[in-house]
Amino acid sequence: MDVIELFLERYNYWSFVVLMLIGLYGAIVYNNLVKKIIGLSIFQTAIFLLFISMADVGRDIENTLGLKSGTAPIVWEKGIEHGYMYVNPVPHVLVLTGIVVSAATLALALALMIRIYREFGTLDEEELREMVE
Repeated sequence: MDVIELFLERYNYWSFVVLMLIGLYGAIVYNNLVKKIIGLSIFQTAIFLLFISMADVGRDIENTLGLKSGTAPIVWEKGIEHGYMYVNPVPHVLVLTGIVVSAATLALALALMIRIYREFGTLDEEELREMVE
């Protein structure tokens, strides 16, 4: 298996790494508080992508165990279908909860940014530190 095939098979994990690094870079490097919040939001999105990627285990072990791809965890009247792997719904529920919490914290942070701007007239971290001291 060459490197290109390995990269293309695991593109969702590579996307997670790239998004996480972009978000971490934005949260650490920029002095503007709004840019820091945007970086943290991108970082949270990367974590959600990782949870969803790890929940779809069926595709990863399909070739090794001879199982078909993951399907919804529903047991039909005729019973469990043989040869199928069921996808765990818990990571999906955790991601939905995380999205709600992320939206609430983002709204609160933006409200605080409006309040800080009205009070101090700037959103630059260095200028705010000088004003507070």
